[in-house]
Amino acid sequence: MPVVRDLRVLLRLTNFRRLLAVRLLSQCADGVYQVALATYVVFSPEKETSPAAIASAMAVLLLPYSLVGPFAGVLLDRWQRRQIFLYGNLLRALLASGTAVLMLASVPDWLFYASALSVTAVNRFVLAGLSAALPRVVDAERLVVANSLSPTAGTVAATAGGGLAFGVRLLSEDSDAAVVLLGALLYLCSALASLRMSRQLLGPDPGEIQPRLRTALASTARGLVAGLRHLAERRPAVHALAAVTLMRFCYGALTVTVLMLCRYTWSSTESEGLALLGLAVAISGAGFFAAAVISPWAIGRLGAFGWMTACAGSAAVLEPALGLPFAQAPLLVAAFLLGLVTQGVKIATDTVVQTSVDDAYRGRIFALYDTLFNVAFVGAAAVAAVMLPPDGRSVPLVVMVAVAYASIALMLGTRQQKG
Repeated sequence: MPVVRDLRVLLRLTNFRRLLAVRLLSQCADGVYQVALATYVVFSPEKETSPAAIASAMAVLLLPYSLVGPFAGVLLDRWQRRQIFLYGNLLRALLASGTAVLMLASVPDWLFYASALSVTAVNRFVLAGLSAALPRVVDAERLVVANSLSPTAGTVAATAGGGLAFGVRLLSEDSDAAVVLLGALLYLCSALASLRMSRQLLGPDPGEIQPRLRTALASTARGLVAGLRHLAERRPAVHALAAVTLMRFCYGALTVTVLMLCRYTWSSTESEGLALLGLAVAISGAGFFAAAVISPWAIGRLGAFGWMTACAGSAAVLEPALGLPFAQAPLLVAAFLLGLVTQGVKIATDTVVQTSVDDAYRGRIFALYDTLFNVAFVGAAAVAAVMLPPDGRSVPLVVMVAVAYASIALMLGTRQQKG
């Protein structure tokens, strides 16, 4: 199969393997850290969880730094990306260790959230940098396959990290701090893995770097405006980013729904609910992996926007059919399918953005991409907080998400017909 052949070629590329190793270790640590935070906030026996509480936690952890994400992108286009992976992951290892100490000390919630917020702030640089650096280690011919393998493998690694965290959490009580320390160790490993690449390999090119931080910060606003102007001239990238943002909103709303169902409807204890949530996350991760296998072939046959249209249209039909019964088995099937279509759209979007945007602007555009992702997720949680009852059963929410998926499919289909 062509996809298998291209995968073999990619994995023979030394620098691609090294960049992939940094991503896998970093995103595995993300999965461990995020699940530790979720279990601490949502599944602690002493905490009474509600959709509003989940939305508040997501807003505190994601929104503030998401709003400054594009400014981070300007710095990404001035700093060597290898150094961002090295120092960014070292800093996250240190900050995550601090979070573990705060958990053990039973400090006020605001101090805990401030520590967690610091870790997610650095994450904005690392994830955007990984996407921006990918075209530096892969030729244009195999960029679609690389976008299937690399980000999806990272998502699978994050899912595996989450599963590891779930396992540690279930084996012993009050182990959230230990799980966070495991995440810190993985961040450290990712930092060390980045040293296998040269400082100049991942760009940006020396002529595009402003060496003095003061100069870079002074030109941040101008750089952001230039990046947005550059993006506005690339209509395919604009349409792809709009579609993936709306898909992320839908996925976020359904994530909160499943979390509440696991917590209160499908289980009678915190441990049982945690196990069910872990199963749902694992099944959704399998959908992400399936997208990595299918997407290169589908994009080759349908084109990037054709594949995105098929994903959104399928979700519009399957999501209400499987979700409205609010039964465990159909919703777990939905978790797989929605993982597949959500990641399929992301793979196509990554390719469209990377091929439409010049290298000198990729850092700030992918930082904007990351910002849109997080704002959409927080917005979905806020909507879910208003619409969801405590048990997670909301017919209007499921119908609203189905309509959103149908609207995305219509928008993309219209765009594809216009060429």
